[in-house]
Amino acid sequence: MVYALFSLGLLAAVGAVYTAAIGWLWLRQERLLFEPTPLPADHVLCTDPDVQELTIDVPGAKLSAAHLRLPDPRGVVFFLHGNSGNLLDCLVDLDAFREVNFDVVMFDYRGYGKSTGCIESEEQLRADVRYVWEYFAKQYEGKRVVIAGQSLGTALAAGLGAELTAAGRAPALTLLVSPYSSMRALADEVYPWVPRQVLRYPLHTAEHASRLTGPLMLVHGDKDELIGIHHSESLCITVPQAQLLRVEGAGHGDVHKFPSFRKALAGALACL
Repeated sequence: MVYALFSLGLLAAVGAVYTAAIGWLWLRQERLLFEPTPLPADHVLCTDPDVQELTIDVPGAKLSAAHLRLPDPRGVVFFLHGNSGNLLDCLVDLDAFREVNFDVVMFDYRGYGKSTGCIESEEQLRADVRYVWEYFAKQYEGKRVVIAGQSLGTALAAGLGAELTAAGRAPALTLLVSPYSSMRALADEVYPWVPRQVLRYPLHTAEHASRLTGPLMLVHGDKDELIGIHHSESLCITVPQAQLLRVEGAGHGDVHKFPSFRKALAGALACL
């Protein structure tokens, strides 16, 4: 009898701890998903004369953006970065885009870099992406548009690409670097004990990518320990027109440093 009561008490305690942990994950999810590095408002992002800094007003926040503007570009790469750092990590190797005559647009999500506000939902995050793209879109009517994302940004890029496709403005190329098939699938691998219903940011990359009609280029390091290359392989099954570049020896955050990636990117943009 005493043992039974003890067992029931232990189960109740474990259940209470588990419930508290699930509740914490529900409420504090943003701290696990997003790792922004803020910057002072007066920080200069880039001193290159052909890179313009902008601040874009969205409901409840001001977003910091950077725009590589060439004299007569063939098109534009709209780039959505990963879950950590800020634009300073992205404003590198811009010569690769200059060489193929492509402008680049990128921005910091809420709370990143010089952007104000806080990310509160996937819907808000996607709305910000859509708003920033539409801010620049008219400048590139009739030109080649590449929607690109890295890591966290791959689901956002696939979503925007699918929206543009549905509106009859399909991107010339969608580029996903180190993508995940969905945040739910990734969470199942890392936190198998957490119910799927707890995840407020499902970020369905595969679901959105399946609605793309144009070319889809996937790039993944074969040594990526954060998001395994099997996520890109899964996307290739979902999207028949997808092309996968396996970057030998690359991990998660260093794919852009490998010559094979730079060569493939330059070749893909030059052929558009």
